[in-house]
Amino acid sequence: MEVVIAPAEELAVLAADAIETLLRRDPATVLGLATGSSPLKVYDELARRHEQDGLSFDRATGFMLDEYVGLTEDHPQRYRNVIETEIASRVAWPADRVHGPDGLADDLPAACAAYEAAIAQAGGVDLQILGIGTDGHIAFNEPGSSLASRTRIKTLTRQTRLDNARFFDDDVDQVPSHCLTQGLGTIMDARHLVLLATGRHKAEAVHQLVEGPISAMWPATVMQMHPHATVLVDDAAASRLQLGDYYRQTFESKPGWQGL
Repeated sequence: MEVVIAPAEELAVLAADAIETLLRRDPATVLGLATGSSPLKVYDELARRHEQDGLSFDRATGFMLDEYVGLTEDHPQRYRNVIETEIASRVAWPADRVHGPDGLADDLPAACAAYEAAIAQAGGVDLQILGIGTDGHIAFNEPGSSLASRTRIKTLTRQTRLDNARFFDDDVDQVPSHCLTQGLGTIMDARHLVLLATGRHKAEAVHQLVEGPISAMWPATVMQMHPHATVLVDDAAASRLQLGDYYRQTFESKPGWQGL
């Protein structure tokens, strides 16, 4: 696991560099898309590169991490609409090439199985963008999730609903109680995991992710077993890391040709 500590703007550039490298090398790259506040600066940077440098998403495929259950198709917080607003529409990404779990399906288990099959049929995810919750969840894999879990329906914790209430007029009762989410096993199948975290409120989760024991109580710790995992954090989110100075020295001396 590589840990990079830098200002949020620099972290976004690093993540966008990794995505652009893939797209330039293979326009049919498969990207994993996260919602929430963590990837927004990355999406801004990708949109800038699309507009100014012609970075194309025409042949790329996108798979979302998760989706709320029961939100109407036109609800602004339905994750398919959030992804359309934050990235897809800004880079002219064809709608039929961006996919998400169907939170309105009549048969939710079947929808989850179909989503797993679609990812596999696409050849798997080349680079998965991730955020992390204050309780260590990634996607909507709450504490206690199986480290081998696949796409499934999950009940959201009270803490996650409180964290997400800011997107629902600060009314936790408007936040759905259930979601469909890629499992930890599904996420671990991606060839490169890139997690972004900023702010002191993420410091304990980042500490557990990087330096704690692997445990279902901190689901993101499963990333310690991934062969190509990158953790991008600002100083505040890195404030609990015991080896922070070492991570800084390592990145400063890293050969430029390596990238992420």
